Amino acid sequence: MVLTNDERKFPFRTKEEEKMEKIRVAVVGFGHVSQEAVQAVLASPDMELAGVVLRNPGKARSLNAQRPELKVATDVAELGKVHVAILGIASRAVPEVAPAYLAKGINTVDSFDIHGKPVMDLRASLEAAARSGGAVAVISAGWDPGTDSVVRVIMETIAPRGITSTNFGPGMSMGHTVAIKALEGVEDALSITIPIGTGLHRRMIYVKTKPGYEFGEVTARIKADPYFSHDECWFYPADDIEALQDMGHGVHMERKGVSGASHNQRMEFIMSVMNPAATAQVMVSAARASTRQSPGCYTLLEIPPIDCLCGERDALLERLV
Repeated sequence: MVLTNDERKFPFRTKEEEKMEKIRVAVVGFGHVSQEAVQAVLASPDMELAGVVLRNPGKARSLNAQRPELKVATDVAELGKVHVAILGIASRAVPEVAPAYLAKGINTVDSFDIHGKPVMDLRASLEAAARSGGAVAVISAGWDPGTDSVVRVIMETIAPRGITSTNFGPGMSMGHTVAIKALEGVEDALSITIPIGTGLHRRMIYVKTKPGYEFGEVTARIKADPYFSHDECWFYPADDIEALQDMGHGVHMERKGVSGASHNQRMEFIMSVMNPAATAQVMVSAARASTRQSPGCYTLLEIPPIDCLCGERDALLERLV
């Protein structure tokens, strides 16, 4: 259900409204995250899977043959009414792909994971596209950036002065792995994040090169990429990347700071997850939240957390407050 601007003043549905039209979701792409997103949509009582969008006709036909229970299209227009498109695509493809959906009045959710200024640049560009199309874009809705960003805000709420360290891994970084696979000369790759401590990390990068490419030439190209240029990187040749894959990942966040005049306030947050499933679930929850916002572009920090949950407002408040 997509609410009108007037209804957005009261974003939670009543029990009667819960029985009405479900939120129709299209999943764009069918990589690891998109596959998990499909499962999360199917498990959400207030959502309906409109289908999967694959722009490549050959891949669409292949998936349709493998998964006949899914409606697979090469264009979202083939799926009928769609409220939200979950963009399970590479971060660098989001700026190009999202505006076309927003122009159609379809909300978008992505897990854009390039930290810092690139996020703010994307926010500015999609803000204009979303407002023009009367739609909502939720960007960087993964677990970092995403839910970890929210945890960092909570920690600073408790201790406004201090230092927060975000330590990832050990585990497979999907964003970094996808970025490597897109580079010239790479046939397959795996990037593993190893925490060194105090927010510093090492990238353990396994690369299978394409025939005719030198390993050193390819690794130099990877190291020069902005995704990796600021990190300590260790490169290893590999013939069978699949044999090395473990999609588990995690984060350990710590803050030591000051509350008022009281020092040595310490807090931590620890999470260990199956990376694609956690990312996909956050995106699906953000898809729900997108239907409760006015047109524009948002990060998870700008959306009330309760908007991400399925259910009637008073019942959620009674259970969670």
